[in-house]
Amino acid sequence: SQNRHTRCVFWSPPGERETTTTCAPTTPTTMMRGIVARGASRAMQMHAREMSVPAWADKDPEKLEGDLVCNLVSGEWKLPPGCTFEEVQDPLDGKPMLRVPLTRGKALQEYAENMHQVPKHGMHNPKKNPERYLMYGDVTANLVGEMRKPEVADYFSKLIQRVSPKSYVQAMGEVSVTTRFLENFCGDQVRFLARSFGVPGDHNGQFSNGYRWPYGPVAIITPFNFPLEIPVLQLMGSLYMGNRPVLKVDSKVSVVMEQMLKLMHHCGVPAKDVDFINTGGAEMNELLMTGNPRTVLFTGSKRVAEKLSADLHGRLSVEDAGFDWKVLGPDVPKTEKEIEYVSYVCDQDAYACSGQKCSAQSLLFMHKEWTKQGVDLEQRLAKLASRRELSNLTIGPTLTVTNERTYSHIEKLLKIPGARLAFGGKEIPGHTIPREYGAMLPTAVFVPLDQILASQDNFDLVTTEIFGPFQIITEYADEDVPKILQIFEKMDAHLTAGVVSSDPVFVNNFVGQTVNGTTYVGLRARTTGAPQNHWFGPAGDPRAAGIGTPEAIQKVWSSHREVISDVGPVAADWTLPAAS
Repeated sequence: SQNRHTRCVFWSPPGERETTTTCAPTTPTTMMRGIVARGASRAMQMHAREMSVPAWADKDPEKLEGDLVCNLVSGEWKLPPGCTFEEVQDPLDGKPMLRVPLTRGKALQEYAENMHQVPKHGMHNPKKNPERYLMYGDVTANLVGEMRKPEVADYFSKLIQRVSPKSYVQAMGEVSVTTRFLENFCGDQVRFLARSFGVPGDHNGQFSNGYRWPYGPVAIITPFNFPLEIPVLQLMGSLYMGNRPVLKVDSKVSVVMEQMLKLMHHCGVPAKDVDFINTGGAEMNELLMTGNPRTVLFTGSKRVAEKLSADLHGRLSVEDAGFDWKVLGPDVPKTEKEIEYVSYVCDQDAYACSGQKCSAQSLLFMHKEWTKQGVDLEQRLAKLASRRELSNLTIGPTLTVTNERTYSHIEKLLKIPGARLAFGGKEIPGHTIPREYGAMLPTAVFVPLDQILASQDNFDLVTTEIFGPFQIITEYADEDVPKILQIFEKMDAHLTAGVVSSDPVFVNNFVGQTVNGTTYVGLRARTTGAPQNHWFGPAGDPRAAGIGTPEAIQKVWSSHREVISDVGPVAADWTLPAAS
């Protein structure tokens, strides 16, 4: 019976009349409200359990039919006057799903002005407004209380599935990691992020202190593939350290963060602490040039990252595209269960979320022991891949790679001498996925190791990332290890890697001669996962961004500041020295 909507103000130039529409409320009046039960939708092909929409939410994942996504600026949910909208299609059937504003022109001014008004020393720091550290510890505890509710976790899982189709297990995994991250920063843990250190000086009265200092006005740009986890972890880290961010999420999935921000307001985050913008890439670039944020966190393609780095004169932290590798050592496990486990992890790393993970396994090196009869890893991978179905979203649409792009890449690879299609290479049968997206079955192409290094063209082709259910596989012998290390040295992407072996000498040889920022080793090594309990990010680049841990938050969202106290007294026997 409560009114679930509130007035939304359209920005208008001075002298023009305001226009309004209906947007969701910024903050409910109470912490606890009832939930609205909704029936499950077969068309969504989601986890079959009854759906509940929390009271703070204004979108039903199962009933998105051209729903409007709003901006948040200066503490209000707004839409630009007379703006055009991006019509977001349902990735499964192409039907209208969302209308997302393309904020541009004069409507960018308010965001830029908000950036200009934020001081360089931030909203809080160790010497200013320290009570905000405590406030964010309390707010985070409130968020955890909500996210632990089964109906809230289910709501976000299904909202994620609707806009970035993946299995319910994968979607719920994203929600779980987000919740665990929030659990790690309740209470005093936020102020512990700003812990300082002191060093004795050279004489009485002198003491130096090192502090973590915010940047002030910042921006966050995140992709479609993890529409909750990546923006929440980076956004909260930014806020914890005292920054005021403007957040842009890929328009295809921005509804997830729209709803998350409503939950954040519900749990006590001040409405004016974050601006949320829906706009195109060129328009966001314009905003960054006029708003002049002190730093920007960008997660996405290497091409865009390099452009932003140049435009922003290096004021950028990057987690760019990952072309990630895995090496299977010569020590094949002795039990069938262990061989089956390694095979399963290889399948998950390459094809979970339809391969749309920056940490997805893109290049697999199998020692020849893994290709022998009785092990035959390639055959095992083909069998595991064949279990994936559109009906449960263990395979599904790729939102940035079309079928034509994948077919073209396969065709070029097969021109390499000795290359062959290992499995896949076809579209998902009976799908209704629109042509703007991809709909490929899990695919692998075998390329001989020597051919990868035979020419620069071959190397560039083999190490081209296809952001979908696609991988290159090859095999090697003991004497080929230097060739593998040569390939790794030539690569530009250094995000994740896996070395599957129980031989510490073999493992150390690879770890010692590579730089991937998140490297898994041992029998259970993988390339994907990105949980909240360890650093996840690239290495080998001073712009490299991490996510999830205290070290990642401190590195990305604060800088070091040293304050040296020198209060005297001046020694009684001091005299004016000669000029020097």
